[in-house]
Amino acid sequence: MPFRRTLRAAVPALIAAALSAAPILVAPARAAPLPPLQTGVDGTYAPHAFPKLGGGLQGFQIDLFNEVARRIHRKIVFHGASFSGLIPALLAGRYDFLTAPVTVTPERAKAMIFTQGYLWTEYQFGIRKGTPPITGWADLKGKSVSVNKGTPYEQLADQEAKKYGFTVVAFDTEPDAVQAVLSGHAYANLAGNTVVEFAAKKTPMFVASLTLTDTRLPWATPFRKDEVALRNQIDNVLKCMKKDGTIDRLALKWFGTKPGPTDLENVIYKGNGIPGDPGYQPNNPDPDCAKYK
Repeated sequence: MPFRRTLRAAVPALIAAALSAAPILVAPARAAPLPPLQTGVDGTYAPHAFPKLGGGLQGFQIDLFNEVARRIHRKIVFHGASFSGLIPALLAGRYDFLTAPVTVTPERAKAMIFTQGYLWTEYQFGIRKGTPPITGWADLKGKSVSVNKGTPYEQLADQEAKKYGFTVVAFDTEPDAVQAVLSGHAYANLAGNTVVEFAAKKTPMFVASLTLTDTRLPWATPFRKDEVALRNQIDNVLKCMKKDGTIDRLALKWFGTKPGPTDLENVIYKGNGIPGDPGYQPNNPDPDCAKYK
């Protein structure tokens, strides 16, 4: 009995000694998940982004950037807004970047940094069915042209209106600009070629007219100048999506035509950004696309 009592009394000390001698295994700390990407898009700009039945948005931009976010293991939140407010909101820090298709103009390239382009855009007129086709700016004298407010189409129309004597009417959304043509409040609409052609397919009384082939510019993704690392990461993902044919397939799905080898859905530039722009970084290494599958 004394021996048992002595042993029972010693057990706690023996256990404590064993625990102090044993190595302590600590589970590796997991990195906290990055917050969702906050992005801005014009949610009325079909076929790029527009409402779907049951809520939410659909379109080329939505599919494209959902896939980008999946490949970098981030959630993404699309905020629909009028295009005229998107760039000011980005520069104010409200968004991480814009998922709206943004035409890369020299002025914008000074204020923001861009990924490489993923689509070409050309300016095109849309008119009401039965209206004589537009052959040039001179055909618009004394008439009115509808545009989406805050876009390069508005800027070009304002510039040409002074030369050719027509009126520019700006609307908060592209559907409103198209409706102005259908209702007779505007003679023609000026917008991007993919948007005009999509509207013409969906609206029998609206037809695509003259394309201004000298206006071809890239559509790309803009960031604030302090977001170089995120810009480079997303630029690299877009390269990998071009390489494996993803952007080509999305363009065929939403625009109905298969891009050619010189279209930006397939052209991959060295470095990050758009060659010739102030934010271009030509010597950055090619991405490891195995990371972005």
